[in-house]
Amino acid sequence: MVEEARMRLDKWLWAARFFKTRQLAVEAINGGKVHLNGQRTKPGKEVGAGSRLRIHKNSLEWNVTVERISQQRRPAPEAATLYHEEEESVLQRTEATHEARLLRAAAQRPQTARPSKRDRRMIHRFTGK
Repeated sequence: MVEEARMRLDKWLWAARFFKTRQLAVEAINGGKVHLNGQRTKPGKEVGAGSRLRIHKNSLEWNVTVERISQQRRPAPEAATLYHEEEESVLQRTEATHEARLLRAAAQRPQTARPSKRDRRMIHRFTGK
């Protein structure tokens, strides 16, 4: 009988490069940002091939299925082979990043130059100094 390879959830998230450190992965799991098979979980929970994960990070969300286990953190192209992401998840994430990029482009830029003499006079009148 061959035993299926299993690994701690926080370690797998780190190895698959969803989080830069294991501590960040632990904080996300404890904060309810990672769900294993549709339920909140703990960092020490074992994951294996076929486990389904929903990962929230900032305003982005990944819905992935674990394909393989890797005991080491590998380069990003190799880490991407550890899981399979749903097509709908990819589309939602690309749409969200596109919308965020448009909002940043449309937002007003703060004035970086120093106020002119006229601007200072108006500021002094407004503040009463």
